[in-house]
Amino acid sequence: MTLAEILPKYTASLQENQRLQLEVERLKQELAEMKRLIFGQKRERFVPDDQSNQLTLLNVEETVPPPTVVETIRYQRTKPLASKSGHGRGELPSHLPRNEIVIEPDEDTTGFVRIGEVITEELEYTPSSLIVNRYIRPKYARPDNGGVIIGVLPNRPIEKGIPGPGMLAHILVNKYVDHLPLYRQQKNFKRNGLDIPSSTIDNWVKSGVEIVEPLYELLRDRIGNKSYLQADETPIRVLDRKKKGKTHRGYFWVYHDPEGGETYFEYQPNRSREGPHRLLEEYRGYLQTDGYAGYNELGRKKTIQAVHCMAHARRNFYECQENYPEAREMLEKIAQLYGIEERARQDKLSHAERRDLRQAESIPVLTEMKVWLDRKFVTVLPKSALGKAIAYMLSRWQTLTIYCEDGCLEIDNNLIENAIRPIALGRKNYLFAGSHNGAQRAAIVYTLLANAKSAGVEPFAWLRDVFTRIADHPYSKLDQLLPQNYLSNTQ
Repeated sequence: MTLAEILPKYTASLQENQRLQLEVERLKQELAEMKRLIFGQKRERFVPDDQSNQLTLLNVEETVPPPTVVETIRYQRTKPLASKSGHGRGELPSHLPRNEIVIEPDEDTTGFVRIGEVITEELEYTPSSLIVNRYIRPKYARPDNGGVIIGVLPNRPIEKGIPGPGMLAHILVNKYVDHLPLYRQQKNFKRNGLDIPSSTIDNWVKSGVEIVEPLYELLRDRIGNKSYLQADETPIRVLDRKKKGKTHRGYFWVYHDPEGGETYFEYQPNRSREGPHRLLEEYRGYLQTDGYAGYNELGRKKTIQAVHCMAHARRNFYECQENYPEAREMLEKIAQLYGIEERARQDKLSHAERRDLRQAESIPVLTEMKVWLDRKFVTVLPKSALGKAIAYMLSRWQTLTIYCEDGCLEIDNNLIENAIRPIALGRKNYLFAGSHNGAQRAAIVYTLLANAKSAGVEPFAWLRDVFTRIADHPYSKLDQLLPQNYLSNTQ
């Protein structure tokens, strides 16, 4: 055979060999990922090789007792007085109501002198109880047929409705904080002697959300005026009349202000770019995302500076390290970056101080990372798991490293991931939303309760107070009822 005849066959053989090699690597990667999901930890914990070696050395050294030297040490120290109760446990919280029960001796104590007492506290639980508020308004006839007067009935959350402010707050907090579906709440009420039909409790939730919706709209305006936002999205299954026997996959789009702690949820029936585009149409500032393509066009706007998440770039290397041990080199470098961030948090550095620290210590590490990426990029197969991880980081290098230029920026999107976590817990309990409108109502309540949590406000007390006051509260001062301002306006 001539060289001209052999060369095409040889080239085809090389291409087939490369294809099979990629297929083997893909299958190995899928197998490793399945093993991790089934048998491994869900958290992405990484121990650098040097620490792993240190741990190994420490374990070996533990088996060989070190030489000992006897020495005498004398010192003084302060010691708290022994507990009068004789127990090591702490006292029960002082804000809990006390039911005092006096137990006299069985013997007649007439003529005895009381010299003290022994107090024993027991923590008891009384199941939640339902009460009925009866508003009794006497009617009076004026003298000389001057008409009738009667007391004014206070505003109630639902006009001519049964539930009071505490009842509505209890139902919403149970559903969206404690993730207790409405049908389970109905069972609890039934055990207390109250049978509430499903349609009734559904209407109570709908009416309660409508009452607090103005606060939700106010938070939407506030979040759009921030100078730094983190954005993410998470799915939710929704019942849809158009899809019989199936659930629709909708999305909560979530926006978080890392500096002020404010969070905003918005439901959209899909994951298209229209969701963030409508809310952020006039936005100006930093927008940190996980690299999802739906944000790309926003990142190209002159008024928006895109920032990407280092944790998402790291995840690609973490997932392929079993098949590509060299990925650990990148994980070690990223661990150094997070170590610098941890020091900044522990030392409570200002934005300016954090920027200076990053410029001095993070930039050199990032420079080493870039050299490693450029070198590996030309040696690994582009479609391999490691090749994709490298390409992902290189294509977003500027937006991944821009956090070093401004101390207000975070290295990753983990703060918004924490804000989304309650939705993941809720999905395991109530499984799906009953309708698209129901999903949007959930977004409203999640928004308000996420802000209550961030502000350190007890959600039930805040909601009950809002349901009591909002009808008479001036609209121009509506921001006083927001969780962020609640404590300062109730003290």
